[in-house]
Amino acid sequence: MLTLDLHPVFRNNRDIELSLRQIVFQAKHTGEPVVQIVHGKGTGQLRGRVLAFLNQKHIRRLYDRLEIDTANTGRILVHFAPRS
Repeated sequence: MLTLDLHPVFRNNRDIELSLRQIVFQAKHTGEPVVQIVHGKGTGQLRGRVLAFLNQKHIRRLYDRLEIDTANTGRILVHFAPRS
């Protein structure tokens, strides 16, 4: 499982988007089944930015489904369909 921890870049919108874009494309390219994005619990603003990024049409086509972990609300799991 690939993991992206957004804590080091949470104040910079461009770095957040770049980090998200890189890990999504890396997972898609390598066939990784799940990416864990750690955004932290906080106020929920970072989680909202992550979800907004992931719900863009051109990004949404790259993965199969999202899962907001009920055991740990500070992370989102992005599931990719197996490569054929």
